[in-house]
Amino acid sequence: MTKLTRRSLLATGGCFGLTLMAGPTLGQHVYKEISALAPGEFTWHPERQPRGPVAVIVSLNEQLVHVYRNGVRIAVSTCSSGKPGHETPTGVFVVLQKDRDHRSSTYNNAPMPNTNRLTWDGIALHAGKLPGYPASHGCVRLPLKFSALLFDVTHLGTPVIIADEHHFPMDVAHPGMILSGYADQEFEDVLATLEPRKHPSDWEIDDGYPITSMIASAYDQKIAILENDREVAEGPLIWDGEPLGSHVYVLKGPHDAAKGMHWEALTYSGSDGGLHDLRRVRTDKAFSEVIKQYVHPGMIYVFTDLPLHPDSRSGRDFVIMS
Repeated sequence: MTKLTRRSLLATGGCFGLTLMAGPTLGQHVYKEISALAPGEFTWHPERQPRGPVAVIVSLNEQLVHVYRNGVRIAVSTCSSGKPGHETPTGVFVVLQKDRDHRSSTYNNAPMPNTNRLTWDGIALHAGKLPGYPASHGCVRLPLKFSALLFDVTHLGTPVIIADEHHFPMDVAHPGMILSGYADQEFEDVLATLEPRKHPSDWEIDDGYPITSMIASAYDQKIAILENDREVAEGPLIWDGEPLGSHVYVLKGPHDAAKGMHWEALTYSGSDGGLHDLRRVRTDKAFSEVIKQYVHPGMIYVFTDLPLHPDSRSGRDFVIMS
């Protein structure tokens, strides 16, 4: 069985030691059908959805990066992922660090503009050379102009899904906090915890609040809570016994009409994108109370049928699922 780990990518070299040999591709904003984009071209239409949480989907088969804000696609760019022998890892990541002027600490202080770091071992989104095919040592290279625009809309904790294929996100509203038996007062209780908390995109650079993520593993029958890149709690997973699939849910905030939480649902790893029912999943009352301490708009919740292996995790990377 394929394992879910926070694995070291040092064996593949990462990409933070990769020299951008001929300099990054500048890139060009164009008005084209996505299928007609040439290497270095991108579309950028933030006016389609000015506000809301951002999610990034990297489609390796297409060599395209799709950017969604509040469930609406606002941009698509060509990219270059890892070449054979240095393939870009697939799965669910969050932005761990942002550095507009990052330079390689290994090779000649090489520039890697507009870096959104995804693992501490060296995988990132950044500006680079785009020859029209996978050519990096594991990172996802972007046109320079596009990487600067993307840098401005991402934040620490922005989910980045790297997958072989691309699925469109869906809106999901669920009664209750999804992890306990629903009670009338639950919505008010959770709403009270959300009110003083801002979305990470609204945080000041020095706020330093931790980003919360949760992972539900059907294999291990448990839910893990992470702050930034460290596990801080775990509890029992109670569900219907059927496969959970491979899904990521981004919490938008309360949904008054449904008396529940409003989520953006994204699918990865070939799962059926239409199977989104958060009522299938809950936990016991004690762990529900723990979860309420960590919930905030912009948090992500990952479903997987793969095992969690904390004993084999390397460093402090977020979850990598292959």
